[in-house]
Amino acid sequence: MKAAAGQRPASMKLGEIAAMLGGKMSGDPDREIVGVAGIIEAREGDITFLSDKRLARECSGSKASAVVVRDFIPNLDKPQIAVRNPQYAFARLLEHFYARPVSPAGVSGLAFVSESARIAGDVSVYPLAYISDDAVIGTGTVIYPGVFIGNGTVIGENCILYPNVSVREGVLIGSRVIIHPGTVIGADGFGYVFEEGRHYKIPQVGGVVIEDDVEIGANVTVDRATTGNTVVGKGTKIDNLVQIAHNVHIGRNVILCGQVGVSGSTTISDGVVLGGQVGVADHASIEAGVMIGAQSGVFGQVKPGVYSGYPAIPHRDWLRSSAIFAKLPELSRKIKQLEEKIEVLERGRP
Repeated sequence: MKAAAGQRPASMKLGEIAAMLGGKMSGDPDREIVGVAGIIEAREGDITFLSDKRLARECSGSKASAVVVRDFIPNLDKPQIAVRNPQYAFARLLEHFYARPVSPAGVSGLAFVSESARIAGDVSVYPLAYISDDAVIGTGTVIYPGVFIGNGTVIGENCILYPNVSVREGVLIGSRVIIHPGTVIGADGFGYVFEEGRHYKIPQVGGVVIEDDVEIGANVTVDRATTGNTVVGKGTKIDNLVQIAHNVHIGRNVILCGQVGVSGSTTISDGVVLGGQVGVADHASIEAGVMIGAQSGVFGQVKPGVYSGYPAIPHRDWLRSSAIFAKLPELSRKIKQLEEKIEVLERGRP
């Protein structure tokens, strides 16, 4: 929870911040820091971060009172804290200064909770939430207004389900999972068979497993499996507007950027990164160590490496191909000119 507009959090001395981050510092360790901000919007008393030395000039003009850096920057007239990963340090500072523990609100009388549902202690269930038969909600979980939780669904500890999330029946969600507004977990997979002139629905009787520490953005859809489970592995982060089809298996610590679409029965291994609007065909297999550039199309088995394009090819090949593609009009014109010259020469032969 962030401080209200205009409200400044409690201060902290710069030396204390350096100790918390495990960094080395230059400057006055007693300098009071009252907030955290980006380079441009920082005010007096804020600390900011610099991940790229090329922004040092911009940082010099910032009003920030201190800066977190990877390596000390000479001639930067501000106290500095040097750490291995400035962006990670910045995230920890934001968490320290602005994150506040949530006080359990209990179960609202305006929520519907089935008598057979099991609700642990320190749970918050807000008005207009609906918790179905035999659902299980773990300690410290927060269920915001308009959330639907289906029959037999299990949600672990310290999860947050923001307004209007729908979690269908038979879904298993681990602990410390965050699901943003409008997301649907466990809708039917898109399965039909064409018979006698019509599309016959294949019953989708499987489930969904969301492992610990997953974060799912707004308006994401994770379909249930036809049989078995659709799986999202531990620590995976999913951006807004992503579609994950039935029987997809996603490994640990995967990143799926906005508008990615993953077709059915695809396997995505640990640590894979898919850029925005990447489309993955059904039954594809993406191995660990793969990065796919935005708007690429993925088919079949993808070995470790960086890929781009449609269909996706090694990124360097795609860059060369793009350069050639941009020159095609000029090449076409030159070929036409050469053809005309050849025609003239051939007409002049005896």
